[in-house]
Amino acid sequence: MILRRGLKLKICVSGAANMNHCGKGAQKVALVLGREIAKQGCMLIEGATTGFPHWAAKGAKGMGGTVVGFSPAKTEKEHIGSYHLPLDYRDLVVYTGFGYSGRNLLLTRAADAVIVGCGRIGTINEFTIAFEDRKPIGVLRGAWETDELFQDIINKSHRVAGMRNKVIFDDSPSSLVRRLLRVVREEKRKNGLARKTRLLKVAKR
Repeated sequence: MILRRGLKLKICVSGAANMNHCGKGAQKVALVLGREIAKQGCMLIEGATTGFPHWAAKGAKGMGGTVVGFSPAKTEKEHIGSYHLPLDYRDLVVYTGFGYSGRNLLLTRAADAVIVGCGRIGTINEFTIAFEDRKPIGVLRGAWETDELFQDIINKSHRVAGMRNKVIFDDSPSSLVRRLLRVVREEKRKNGLARKTRLLKVAKR
């Protein structure tokens, strides 16, 4: 018997765990973002955390999508008891045991692209890792200041040439996801990694 299976693209959602500064409507924006990622047939990966990524995870699960969280904790007990982080709306949680900064590195490295919304220092960290790794990045514009900060970082990075077409700004979650996926697929095509159907042979019993 032959099974046909293709690998899903992995989209990282990065954003604030505490959304008090994000402004009105940020939760709804995150929900729409998660729904669109699932609608496009992608896997949503995030920091197994609260706030913006959590609402995106909820949106993805509401559409029947797959969500994988990367926890800073080394065990489920530490995840819940010490970090006080959630487990709901995830299909799988990877316990990295590397704290927040180590988790951020593994999370962004695992992604095919990174989308950043309203954020704080952790979001900035994930953005700069993705930027340094030259990954496709989507920056969601909103009532928050994060998008303006990222534009300033890009302008002063002296690395614009290498990332000119890889960083996309948009104030629509749905539009941002679709535009970013075009960049990801073109990137894979150029690198000879275009998503192809894999044929898996399963022995008959």
